[in-house]
Amino acid sequence: MKQTALNGTIDMLHKIETIEKEIVDLKLTVLRKLTPTGKKVISLKGILKGVDITDEDVTSAKKSLYSKIGI
Repeated sequence: MKQTALNGTIDMLHKIETIEKEIVDLKLTVLRKLTPTGKKVISLKGILKGVDITDEDVTSAKKSLYSKIGI
């Protein structure tokens, strides 16, 4: 009887150890996906160089963006 209980306990500990390893692997996978990949950040500075934006353009953009909320 004690031997069966001991084997059950050992099996449970092995399962817990396996789950702990899977959790560590999952954490590492998530961390790898969240870290920067080293890709160069592209700057959009100067993309509208020489373009004149009028008050009418701004008003039109606001209407387009905020039309659903009523601003």
